[in-house]
Amino acid sequence: MTFAPGGSPRRLSLDHPPKPAETLHALADYAGDVECDRYMEGELFDRLQGRIAGLLGKEAALYLPSGKIAQMSALKVLTGRAGCSRIAMHPRAHLEEYEARAYQELWGLTAAQLGGYDRLPTRDDLDAIHEPLGAVVLEMPQRRLGCLLPKWDELTALTELARTRKIYLHLDGARLWESQPFYNRPLTEIAALFDTVYVAFDKGLGGLTGAALAGPQWVIDEAMIWQRRAGGRALRSFPNLLSALKALDERLPRMTEFHLKSKSLAATLSEIPSVNVSPTRPMPTPSWSACRAHANARSMPVTASPRKTASGSLTSLKTPSINRSSVSKSPCAAQHSIWRKPR
Repeated sequence: MTFAPGGSPRRLSLDHPPKPAETLHALADYAGDVECDRYMEGELFDRLQGRIAGLLGKEAALYLPSGKIAQMSALKVLTGRAGCSRIAMHPRAHLEEYEARAYQELWGLTAAQLGGYDRLPTRDDLDAIHEPLGAVVLEMPQRRLGCLLPKWDELTALTELARTRKIYLHLDGARLWESQPFYNRPLTEIAALFDTVYVAFDKGLGGLTGAALAGPQWVIDEAMIWQRRAGGRALRSFPNLLSALKALDERLPRMTEFHLKSKSLAATLSEIPSVNVSPTRPMPTPSWSACRAHANARSMPVTASPRKTASGSLTSLKTPSINRSSVSKSPCAAQHSIWRKPR
């Protein structure tokens, strides 16, 4: 999102579009004399996959070139082991709204709706599904609802019911790194609620691209087969691997700092006339929560190329009332959203 105090755009972002030369020079300095990888094997793969397994408390982890391959491989393995190709997920899940229903069109899975369109899923929503399920998918945070997270007791109530019903649990944790400060619990404790966990390196961590799937060794072994089938193997991956490792070293330790900055930024924005910060208590990510606001279009001019949604348009905000010094030094990543209600 871009604020324009005095007509001069100012981007609330830690991640400006990277300059290839600068990025590659930084990776070269970080790499040292490490050996090159070959077809998904080598020292860099061992380091990254071992690091992810350790951070999430899982038996094994697998690097994949994209989150789509990571998640679909996991769900294909879990539903195959369960003998049921039906999964349950929120109607606004990333898998549903952003991937052209690949879970059905390419991977042969079907989906049951878990929860209402405009709220987070609950234990009661799972309890209301009276049919066999191969897996339950939870997206944390729920991006299309403004990156909301469930309270801890609500989350554990839902996952405990799934365990009782012997349904596998998969976490879409593309923004798990950013969500951890909200719960103030170790990543291992959060990940322990799920059989498999997908994490991204190109969201809050700011890496080039890539993802990882973590879980039991038997899941990872089978996921490697689906990775090959899906074209997810490359001869060389070292720039992406180095970028991911560098981000884990340098960016991950700052997530609590970013969360606190997000709360401070939210307080600053709430002082702007006609702007209501939502949620009032910034939840998961420094990249969204602080600047999600409802602006009165009549009293405050807004300018942007809007992205249509069910309840309004995502826009950038132009206002002279914001204190420039309050936002120009923000370390927050930039995907804050301002909602303008339709007339």
